[in-house]
Amino acid sequence: MIFCPDAIIFDMDGLLVDSEPVWNIAERAVIEARGKIHDMALQAGFVGMRLDEYWSNMARVYQLEDEIDVLVADAVNRMRAMIAEHVHPRPGASDLIRFALEHRLPIAIASSSPVTVISAVVEAKGWNEIFSTRVSGDEVARGKPAPDVYLEAARRLGVDPVRTLALEDSVNGARAAVAAGMTCYAVPDPTHAASADFVHITPHVVQTLHEVRTMLEGCRFPS
Repeated sequence: MIFCPDAIIFDMDGLLVDSEPVWNIAERAVIEARGKIHDMALQAGFVGMRLDEYWSNMARVYQLEDEIDVLVADAVNRMRAMIAEHVHPRPGASDLIRFALEHRLPIAIASSSPVTVISAVVEAKGWNEIFSTRVSGDEVARGKPAPDVYLEAARRLGVDPVRTLALEDSVNGARAAVAAGMTCYAVPDPTHAASADFVHITPHVVQTLHEVRTMLEGCRFPS
């Protein structure tokens, strides 16, 4: 059965844009600058978390001595320097955004990234006016997988979470969306997730945002 939402809330990293590999470059540089060996397997379970929580876990598994805010700032500065050149929309993102605008569906971003990174991505992609509603994990009490960032995005849009479609690429993000009471379509980012990872979280798993648009074309939205 097709879910026809009153609004769409997008995750950003790995969902709207292919930024996860770029984050990995930044994170590798942070780790290696401190004399450690970067290992993706060590951090796979942290993807989608708010950066302070993410780097608290990273500091633990890599045995880093720096303060968490120092690690976060280092990673964010390295990431922001690469956004304009290296971060691009994921397949189907632009078409789905256009579809939502054509059908007057309210849209928002709910991301674990800090405000500065969200703003840099939105500006680089020309989405400033399109995504006037965007919520960072830093703006709520708890980061993903807690539902706070999604609930705040729905509040700002003035929509019922139960009538809202959330789009996610990570396990932690999908858990957050479902905990918020939203219908979550998972679009796994192959750099860190596979369809099977979502089997106990959401029954809605697709491979690209093109598929999401195709399903929504079956809805009748108010003109």
